[in-house]
Amino acid sequence: MAFTTSNGRTRTAMADINITPLVDVVLVLLLIFMLTAPVLQSGIQVAVPKTRTVNELTQQRTVITINRDSQVFLDDAPINIADIPARLKAIATVPAAQQTIYLRADTHVNFGDFASVMDAVKQSGVTNISIVTQPLEH
Repeated sequence: MAFTTSNGRTRTAMADINITPLVDVVLVLLLIFMLTAPVLQSGIQVAVPKTRTVNELTQQRTVITINRDSQVFLDDAPINIADIPARLKAIATVPAAQQTIYLRADTHVNFGDFASVMDAVKQSGVTNISIVTQPLEH
């Protein structure tokens, strides 16, 4: 593309855009997302017990997880056992009697820790507690 100035000289404008830096940045971002996406989806690693009867969950539910080190998580956020009743009351969208809480616990968790978490959930008024398991492999 060329244009003429008032004194009669012809000048050309640069019409090409250098997209090499843009491509470099996009490829680096793509690489970062490809490497971090599996880590973000994994959540808290828990080896839940295996049983013969397992129901599939189709909706997003409130899940309390106890990992191998007996650390407690509400969804994916760490929580103190004493704070569970207040937090469950705060996030409740339905009355506590109709609410369902899913409890995931590692197979190596002490039963006393498991019972303490169940007691904390019941203190919030929730009585429907489902224990998350995996199906047995034949």
